[in-house]
Amino acid sequence: MLACLMACSSERATTTGSPVKRVQDRKLAPDFTLKDMDGRAVHLSDYRGKVVLLNFWATWCGPCKIEIPWFMELEQRLKGQGFAVLGIAMDEEGWQAVKPFLAELKVNYRTLLGNESVTQLYGGVDSLPTSFIIDREGRIASIHVGLVSKSRYENEIQALLGQKAGLNGSSRDGVVAATVRRN
Repeated sequence: MLACLMACSSERATTTGSPVKRVQDRKLAPDFTLKDMDGRAVHLSDYRGKVVLLNFWATWCGPCKIEIPWFMELEQRLKGQGFAVLGIAMDEEGWQAVKPFLAELKVNYRTLLGNESVTQLYGGVDSLPTSFIIDREGRIASIHVGLVSKSRYENEIQALLGQKAGLNGSSRDGVVAATVRRN
């Protein structure tokens, strides 16, 4: 699992992704099987046909706490258009820490408990939050390491849902990330 090396700080980082990648430049998102809080096995491939925001986060991560309400609002507003948020909690304490946190915030999207194996599938998630936006064909369209703006997420998701023509240029949103290390 992951442990905090530096508390979620205001350290500036750069986002790995820019605008949504061109279709021919997208790689297939690795499939995985993780358990949700009811103990049910969930596969990323279960979401094929939907645009998915896959978010690695933890209860102790300040920037993650900023993003979660955004993701809840996007889930509520866009789920009928073929969009879903999947949260992957990386807390070492597991469901003991995550379940009360989810209940307190009334999180409305599916959350899974992550592990070292799934972070390695995604290139070694070293900072939280880290988010992958996955297109309807299961390919990674963009990657964000650290906190980026709500509007950036929304613009990229809308582009993938086919409601916008796509993004041109690149945005230089400030990002904040928590650096983590492996135990």
